[in-house]
Amino acid sequence: MLLVFDVGNTETTVGLCEGEAVRHHWRLTTEPSRTPDELAVQLGGLLAMADIVPGAITGAAIGSVVPALTHPLAEACRRLPGVEPVVVDASSPLPIRLEVDEPHTVGADRIINTLAASRRFGVDCIVVDLGTATTYDCITADGVFHGGIIQPGIRTSAETLFRRAARLSATELVAPARAMGKRTDLCIRAGVMFGAAASIDGLVARLKAEWPTAQVPRVIATGGLASAIQPLCQSIDRVEPDLTLEGLAMAHALLAGRGRSLR
Repeated sequence: MLLVFDVGNTETTVGLCEGEAVRHHWRLTTEPSRTPDELAVQLGGLLAMADIVPGAITGAAIGSVVPALTHPLAEACRRLPGVEPVVVDASSPLPIRLEVDEPHTVGADRIINTLAASRRFGVDCIVVDLGTATTYDCITADGVFHGGIIQPGIRTSAETLFRRAARLSATELVAPARAMGKRTDLCIRAGVMFGAAASIDGLVARLKAEWPTAQVPRVIATGGLASAIQPLCQSIDRVEPDLTLEGLAMAHALLAGRGRSLR
């Protein structure tokens, strides 16, 4: 079995995969100050929860946008018997062409989403990943990443509003029944959720208008809030909550044995 880690700025998603299929997953708070010992103990606890013995883990893959956590997490993985983690980043020799001005600055999560979408669907895609930032990754069927958009994530925008407006208190990120709110909390929820949905639809429309091929791209949503935002959008074709974890499993299969580990 394979351990995969999608390390984001706010959360780290850990997946346990058989082949490319995600059998278990956990969401953890990203804490860059954690030591390899702390992370190893945490990994041991997750495996115990899933009734998996450490010796059953045959490999690990890490995609991280938090450099301070990448090395400690890789070291923690090495505490598992015979495991040498593969770290996926812009320099990884994957069957993806980064058709952008500064390919070395493309985040690992976007590269992994590009890989997963191109290999899974075989058509042009826009992957909308709803995390700390909402990213739009533009991938053609032949594995070319043409760039995209990065905007503040839904939770990030909401937390900024709550922090800046003294008389507005935090509320759950669930869409209300109507856009026209009769209470302050409903007004906030309408603004955050319907505003995010309208933004996604508008930005997807702009990307489609600039699309580099004659195909109409399929729009795939992933990330923690994908299922909540999809019913509010007109542009999202399907939700794939485990897309990034599946992409990490694909990357491991392609990179393992090539020496692309981190020490």
